[in-house]
Amino acid sequence: MDKIIQGGKYIKEQIENYIPFDEQEEKDKEQFLEFINSFDDVLTRENIFGHFSSSAFVVNKERTKMLVVYHIINDGWIYPGGHVDGENDLLSVAVREVNEETGLRAKVLNNSIFGIQSLPVKGHVKKGNYISAHIHFDVIYLMEADDTIPLIYKEDESKDVKWVSFEESTDETMCDFIRPIHKKLIKKLKTNNI
Repeated sequence: MDKIIQGGKYIKEQIENYIPFDEQEEKDKEQFLEFINSFDDVLTRENIFGHFSSSAFVVNKERTKMLVVYHIINDGWIYPGGHVDGENDLLSVAVREVNEETGLRAKVLNNSIFGIQSLPVKGHVKKGNYISAHIHFDVIYLMEADDTIPLIYKEDESKDVKWVSFEESTDETMCDFIRPIHKKLIKKLKTNNI
């Protein structure tokens, strides 16, 4: 458990140093820090109120498309990512999740956090057990991948994976709560000319 507590402190430093891009991130940063200050264990699913997740905003080389996964629990398209399950190297988790969920080996464009947000997870049944509604304190990293490589997906977590244009990434086929996040990530990418 000491490793988990130390991992939370390491992540706290990263969040404290993160400069929010917009009002959503300012408010979510406050929530992240309050969550870290309130609980010793913020990295595992043992914390029923919430836990950290790590995700990736994966774009193609031309910066015209992003990678999305059709997530079963959310019943919609969202960028790849997953639980950190006790790890404090959130970047490694994001890289691994992209590979597991899509089959791609994405290139990390920046080791720094690219975005943050608090994401709602509705109550659901997983592997025969009920999981109560909770919050994912999601940290996103920016990556690039080849959009011509065939994709695969994890059938136990998703129904499909695909590349979508930036315009499609904010349409009604995406999860309701994720459309403004996709829009923010694209705006940040264009603002910073990455």
